[in-house]
Amino acid sequence: MAQKRADVERSARARGVTPDELLDRNVNELLQELRVVLTGVQILFAFLLTLAFTTRFGELGAFPKTVYTITLMSTALATVLLIAPVSFHRTLFRRHRKEQLVAFADRALLIALALLMVSISSAVLLVLDVVLGRWPGIAGCVAVVVAGAVAWYAVPLRQRRTTDDDVG
Repeated sequence: MAQKRADVERSARARGVTPDELLDRNVNELLQELRVVLTGVQILFAFLLTLAFTTRFGELGAFPKTVYTITLMSTALATVLLIAPVSFHRTLFRRHRKEQLVAFADRALLIALALLMVSISSAVLLVLDVVLGRWPGIAGCVAVVVAGAVAWYAVPLRQRRTTDDDVG
C-alpha cells in the first residue's frame, strides 16, 4: 500500500497536481472507459439472453450450445466486473478510499476486458458456426482473437515499453 501511495505522489508531482487531483482524474478516466465498454457488453448480453428462447436454439447440437454457454458466462462475468467498481464506490463512499477504488477498478476493468475478448470471439464462433459452418466459424473466431490481442494488448504494451524506456 505504501508503494502505491508513493507512486501516486510521484506521478502527481511529475504532473504538477496534488495526489487528490490525480486520483480524481484517474476516476474520471476509468468512468469514461467503463461507459464505453459497458454499452457494448449490455447489447451483447441482451442478445444472448434472448437467443436461448428462440425456436431454432433447441435444434442446435452440443458444440453450439457449449459455445453459447461460454459466451453467456463470459459476458455475464464481464458485466459483473464492469459494474463492481460502482458497488465498491457506493460501499466506501465518503471514506477517502479513492486510491483503493482506482486500483480495484483498474484490475476489474482489465479482467473484464479479457472476459469480453472471450465473449466477442465466442459469439462470432457461435454465429458463424450456425450460418457458415464449423471451419469458417473457427476462422472468424481466431481472426477476432488475433485482432483483439494485437489492438487491446500487443500495441498498448509495446507503446508502454517504449515509453518506459524513454523515461528510464
